[in-house]
Amino acid sequence: MTRAGAYRAGLAAEAIAALFLRLKGWRILARREKTPVGEIDIIARKGDVTAFVEVKLRRKRAAALQAITPRQRRRIIRAAQWWLAGHGEAAAGACRFDLVTLNEWMWPRHAVSVFDGEEGGDVW
Repeated sequence: MTRAGAYRAGLAAEAIAALFLRLKGWRILARREKTPVGEIDIIARKGDVTAFVEVKLRRKRAAALQAITPRQRRRIIRAAQWWLAGHGEAAAGACRFDLVTLNEWMWPRHAVSVFDGEEGGDVW
């Protein structure tokens, strides 16, 4: 797949993930949120929970789960901290880091709290 093709597939995956979360009752606060320290695919809120959602499109679910590297976790955490600093109302409740995986011929899957907000925290 070309770089442009991968980019378009990623955009489509994020759109599907956002729709999937909305169908589950989440309100989408932001998509492709860019901060000076990194990008967050989706920021969603349900009740008093704000979720920073990473979207991964892979052929196999296991590959999608392994695709969040320690470096990427640190980037996502820093971007979430930056975003929360400017959106105090979202910080009032619980915050977590979720993952939506999209795989060939499968419904999207929403993994909850895949890592904690500690920069050294482990996945799962």
